Amino acid sequence: MTATGASKQREAGEFSARAAHLAAFQQLQDHGQMHDAATHLARALDLGAVVSLPFRGSQPVARVLVLQSILGGNVLMHRFLDEQIFAVQVLLVEFWEPGMGLPEHDLVFQAVGDADVRQEALRQVERILAMTDAPVLNGPAAVRESARQGNADRLRLLPGVRTARTARATRGELSRSTVEEILEQNQLHFPVLLRAPGFHMGQNCLLLSSAESVAPALEQLPGEEFLLMEYLPVRSPDGWCRKYRVLFVDGQIHPVHLAISSHWKVHYFSAEMATHAAHRVEEARFLDSMEESLGSAVLSSLRRIQQMLQLDYAGVDFALDTGDPEMRTGDAPRLLLFEANATMAVVRPPAEPIWAYRQAAVERIYGAFQAMLLQRRRAGRCLRGAEVSLPVTL
Repeated sequence: MTATGASKQREAGEFSARAAHLAAFQQLQDHGQMHDAATHLARALDLGAVVSLPFRGSQPVARVLVLQSILGGNVLMHRFLDEQIFAVQVLLVEFWEPGMGLPEHDLVFQAVGDADVRQEALRQVERILAMTDAPVLNGPAAVRESARQGNADRLRLLPGVRTARTARATRGELSRSTVEEILEQNQLHFPVLLRAPGFHMGQNCLLLSSAESVAPALEQLPGEEFLLMEYLPVRSPDGWCRKYRVLFVDGQIHPVHLAISSHWKVHYFSAEMATHAAHRVEEARFLDSMEESLGSAVLSSLRRIQQMLQLDYAGVDFALDTGDPEMRTGDAPRLLLFEANATMAVVRPPAEPIWAYRQAAVERIYGAFQAMLLQRRRAGRCLRGAEVSLPVTL
């Protein structure tokens, strides 16, 4: 056989092996065995366990090891990291095996963030973290507690906070003959939200008005397990629906945005912000003076949520109940909690002049995140008796 023929035969064999791994990935994924599926995906894509992100400086100030899942549900934190300050290596946790070493690092950011769908990845993270004594941000134990149902149960106990009662049900359980029983057992009633766990930005989340709407909804949703969630009254007396987002970074609260929409499913990208100057004025007030905009009682509720989450980086999406007197704390509205976890994203606003008012708030968050990493790196080195030099000023 010629060298060319041997090369083609080898390539064909490699292609056949990758195809077999891809088929195994798809089969395991269909059966919900996501962790094992990811291993085959890695081999199908010919990926290694560690991916180095570009570093464009002369000498890194901090070497950051990021733990994340190839299957998603991660904290989108890479955009925060200045490529001239941080040397970043990403470890895809599903590809790690006992006996593998870890890249050199000064600190670890645990980026597996979605507790509803990444429990096995979080268990893998715990095994990996046993191999390092470096500072760890967003430890897996705290992330594990931030699943939607768990948050609904524990955060509703906080003063001034109302959460959506939440229950889990399988596709088989959600037949017309049993859905009312499931709702009654969990103190739920129509209208109710039905959502596939693990999706964000309103994907695969439907509002059901009756038992007859369940079967058509299930035809539109992926997966075999679902969340049934109480529909919280988000429409204000002026007819608009408002959703606030704040971030917790190293114990501090930072406003991210205020989305104002005519639709109950409020997201910034679909809200009527560009077409209503008054909405942008209201958002600017929130970004410039969060306590004045929300009130001291709501801000206190946010601090309690932050303390309960115990995450170095996390966010909260919420509304204010301004319409129901029974939901007030004294004269102040209660916080209606939609979501609280580590997967909240922050995106720099477009360059158009109408969004200039948002820029300072976003830059404060970027600066706070980088300062947190540098402080943890410094603290970790002090604990190990290493000399510290941080020449970069943010």
